[in-house]
Parts: sequence; structure tokens; C-alpha cells
Amino acid sequence: MRTACLLPILVAMCGVASAAETADLLYSGGDILTMRGATPDYVESLVVAEGKIVFAGPLAEARKLAGPDTKRIDLAGKTMLPGFIDTHGHFIYFGKNLVDANLFGCTEIADLVARMQAQADHTPADGWIVGFGYQSRGLKEGRPPTSAELDQISADRPVMVVDSSGHLGAANAAAFKAAGITAATPDPTGGMFSRGPDGRSLLGPMEETALNAVRSKRPPFTGELAAQAVTGAAKVWASHGQTTAMEAGLGLGNDDIAIVLEAIDNHLLPIDLYLAAKDSALDDTLAAAYSVASQYDPQAGGIVEKLRAARPDLDRRYVNRVRLGGVKFWLDGSLDTAWFTQPYTQNPPGKAGAFSGYRQIPDEVLDAVFEKYWPTELQIHMHMNGDAAADQALAAIDKAIRRHGMHDHRPVFVHATWLRPDQIERMKACGAIPSFLTAGIIPGGDAVVRLWGPERSAGAMASRTFLRAGLPFTYSHDAPVSPVPSILALVDAGVNRLSGSGQVVGPDERISPYDALRAVTATAAYQLKEETTKGTLEPGKLADLVILDRNPLKVEPTAIKDIVVVETIKEGRTVFTR
Repeated sequence: MRTACLLPILVAMCGVASAAETADLLYSGGDILTMRGATPDYVESLVVAEGKIVFAGPLAEARKLAGPDTKRIDLAGKTMLPGFIDTHGHFIYFGKNLVDANLFGCTEIADLVARMQAQADHTPADGWIVGFGYQSRGLKEGRPPTSAELDQISADRPVMVVDSSGHLGAANAAAFKAAGITAATPDPTGGMFSRGPDGRSLLGPMEETALNAVRSKRPPFTGELAAQAVTGAAKVWASHGQTTAMEAGLGLGNDDIAIVLEAIDNHLLPIDLYLAAKDSALDDTLAAAYSVASQYDPQAGGIVEKLRAARPDLDRRYVNRVRLGGVKFWLDGSLDTAWFTQPYTQNPPGKAGAFSGYRQIPDEVLDAVFEKYWPTELQIHMHMNGDAAADQALAAIDKAIRRHGMHDHRPVFVHATWLRPDQIERMKACGAIPSFLTAGIIPGGDAVVRLWGPERSAGAMASRTFLRAGLPFTYSHDAPVSPVPSILALVDAGVNRLSGSGQVVGPDERISPYDALRAVTATAAYQLKEETTKGTLEPGKLADLVILDRNPLKVEPTAIKDIVVVETIKEGRTVFTR
């Protein structure tokens, strides 16, 4: 695609607007934690003008910037921090799930079927009946539902359920037919359709790329339904203190691009949205982005300029709060299908022999993408749980560096759950950043200990190892893999590392609350290459703020997840209040 034309428009460097003469907002009366530096730093007051922070310091100095129209806000003992930044979530996917059946907490297949039958009653006749969030290991039967069981919901309408990881699911016969999948369809690379004893008939469950082959055929969200997906997700993200969201897999649905274009055209987003296109959808995403940039007059006074006019930071990478920032690849699967150099300690159910998980894509595919985009500003995000997947990523990066030299690319190692010490050293050399799914410790920690064994589970999501090495890392929720996109739950999990049973998984990798907060503010902004405008409370940066009812540094560590977001502020404007 015409990347050379696209990237200067969508990923140009940031600028900073000049400060206003008088303040719009003056905050004081609570803990104002700036998040700048390696140790906690507080200021007495914060001043906002035209959507930017213009002062952070003593209250007496702040008052000099206030005028008769300045709104003085008493925090009344509450705590203010920079707005939280989502470093790996599925914003559009989550928004769609808001209209699907909620299968979290299902205890048995009969419960799942009952919830799906209720969903069928208010699903349009031409729509798929879809549910999300069950876990096979949490069901009494210890397995996913079959096509025959899903046919109880409807035998003539497509029915699909997806588990909470987003990597596994099941479909009924009508869904397979709608997707063009038959008993003769071969398993795709990196995935599998479960089959009957004859080795041919489709049982219903499907894994990884096989699930994607069916999921991509779901009818598109359009019109009001598409708008609801965006606005619904934005409300949920803002309610958890996030001022920047991420869709880390645009193209998982065949309607994703159209949904985002509608959000741009109709100014639906109250918070920023960073996009990483799914690998197979990259060309289509680039074409759509180029169309947005070229069909309108990009000169002063043109539509693109008007769409950007509300942004005080002049960050020209965003158009109506949407920015194409990267491309996303899946190198392996979830904790049951992670790709390791050594076999699982205990095989997941249904796996025989020396099982080491799945490779998702060939080396040459990843190598070609790094060859093309390593020298550009388009970041490459790579989902990986096992060390074999990390080896594949590092090999591709090494080839790109040999051909093009070192570049401030900041490749993102998504999850990076198990890394060997030698791999961490190589990440340091190439500037790679891991985004750890700490929220996964609660539902999956006990399973990781059992399946991966003591060494890998103890070193999983190695926050303290990275901290000691002076290397950046971030925390992410991967919602809807996590049922809710709670940032404070990530911080709590990184500090305590408590599994669902109360077991501490990897005690030596626990870190302090302040370091965990840095992973969702200052370092998160660095990962997205937005550290000049976000992540800390400093003059010249955006007034992206969150107010909490308590200070995470002053409560019991296990109470961090229970702290309440009172208000979320995007560029000086309240976008959520409780």
C-alpha cells in the first residue's frame, strides 16, 4: 500500500501548543501524584488551560495563574494521577461483545446453553447468536460444548461461543455452513477443528486460526449497532480511568474497519484510540487510512484539519481521536497452546505426547513484515506466551537490524509470559517492550503452575527482573480476555501476584505499587511513543487525568483493586464521573 504517503499524515511527530494566559481549571486539596521519575513525586496543585497542563507545583504559584473564570476544584482528599493508558486491549471487539451473551462464570454446559437461549430471543433473525467468556476448565464437564449441544439453542441459525481467552471456541453446524467449513476442510496452520472418532466429522470445538476462520464470517455490525459498539466500549474504558484505549487486532471482525471509519466520521470517541491492525487485515487497514487522509483536503481548513482542531497537543497522528500505530501478529496461543522450546510439564486436556504448543505463522511472513516496517514508525506488536515464540520474534528483529541498522521501533512483545534470561538481554539490545497480562494471574495462575511447571510459572511476567535490569515494561488487561478493562486490577496483580486460589505465583517477581503504576502511565505512554504528551503530570502535556477515591500507595497492597475511579478527564473535559 502507499505507506510512504500514509505514515507522515497519521504518524507524524508531536508538537505542543502554547500555554493560555489564565487557567481553566485549578486542582488542589488531595494527593497529586505526577508519576515522573523512579520514586513517588507529589505536587500541591495542578493547573489546566486549553486541555493541557500548564503548571504542577505549589498552590501559591498556581493561584497566580487563576482568573475570575477559573474553576477551582477541591479534590477533598482524593488522589489524582495521569490518565491510565491501555497498552493491549481489544476495544472494538469488547464493544461488540457488549451486545453478545455474557458467558463469564458459566459452571456447566447447561448453564451456557440457557444463557445462549436467552440471547437468541433478542438477536435479530438474520444475526448470529454469539456468546463470550466461558472457560472449559471451569465447566463441570471440563470441556467445551459440542455442535450438537449448541444446536439446542438453534439448529438453523449460526451459533458460536468463544472462551475468555479469545483463542478457543465452538460452533454449531449452521455456523460452520455459513463459514464454508465442511468435514473435508483441512485444519489451518496454527489451529485445529476438533473431529469425531472417524477423524473427519466436525465436533464443534475449534482452536486458534480455525476459530478465526469461522469468526471472520460473522455478519457485519452497521449503523446504530456499530455506533453502540464504539460508544459502549468508550464508556467502560473511561469508567476504569483510561484516557487512551487500544484495539490490538483491528480486523478480527470483517466489519472492524468500517466501525472505526464511522467513529471518525461521526466523532464518536471521547478518548483516544490507538489501532494495531491484525496482520491479515493490514493492507485493508492501510488502504482505509490512506483514504481518510487523501479523500479530504489535508491543507489548513480542510476536513482533516477540522477533525484535529480539538486536540491541543497538535499530535497529527490522530484523526478525530483515532491513530493507526501498529500491526499485530499472533505467534502462538494462550496458556493451553503457548509455543515452548521445552514440552509442557503437564499436558493440557486432549493433548498427547511431548506437547509444546503451536507456532502460528511461518518465519518468512514475520521476516517480511520487519523488512518492510522496521525502518518506519509503524510498530510491530507480537502476541507470545512461550519462549519459542519469543525466539521467532527476536530472530526476525535481528535480521531487520542487520539489513537496516538499529531503529527506535519499540517492538511490543505482547504478554511475553515466559522469557529466558538470554532473551531478556536480547530484548534490551533491540529496544523491545513486554506488555504483561498481569490480570491473567487470577484466573490462570494455578493452571500455569500445573501446566508449565515451577520454573516457568515462577518467572512468568518477569516484572522485577526487568525492573532490576532498568528495562521498560507495561501492564495490560487484553479485555475482553479480562472480563472488564480494569487498570487498577492489573496494578494489584503485579504487586501481589495472587492466583484465584490465593497462591502467590512467582513471589520474586512482585514489585511495588509505584512501579506497577508506572507500567500503566509513564511507561505505557513510552510504549505507544506518546511520552511527550502523556503518562506524567508535567507542564506541556495533555490534561489526561484520573481521580481515585484512595491513593494506591497508601492502602494495603491487596486493596488496590478495590480503589474506585471517581472521575476521568480527557484533555481537561470530564468523560466519566461516578
